[in-house]
This record gives sequence, structure tokens and C-alpha cells, in this order.
Amino acid sequence: MNTDQVSGKVDQLTGKIKEKWGLLTKDDVALYEGKRDQFFGKLEELYGLERDEAEKQIRDLKDAQTNRAA
Repeated sequence: MNTDQVSGKVDQLTGKIKEKWGLLTKDDVALYEGKRDQFFGKLEELYGLERDEAEKQIRDLKDAQTNRAA
């Protein structure tokens, strides 16, 4: 996979995160790439979602994205 493909996958996942949790700002979503503790804290603050459940939901988004690409 080249850099453009990886960048595209990240953009797709970011879009899915924003679609799923619409209260998150662009800056909040950017935390996922670098400061995950803060990202998951924001999800808990806005949605009452515990980290384990949020991680599971993101894995599910990634899996669905991967399955569509296959």
C-alpha cells in the first residue's frame, strides 16, 4: 500500500467517525491520530461512551471499511 492509499484510508475512517459521532469537531477527530486518550475522553464527555466500547465501535468501522474494499 502506498502513501496515497494509506492517506485515503485515514480520510475514510475520519469521515466515518464524524458521521457516527456528529458532535465531534474536526479537531476532536484529529486527536484520534495523535492523542487517543484525549479523543476517547471527548467521546466519553459528549456521548457517555466508555473507552472500551468506543474502541470496539471504531474497530467495527475499520472492519466494515476493510470488508467493503475486499
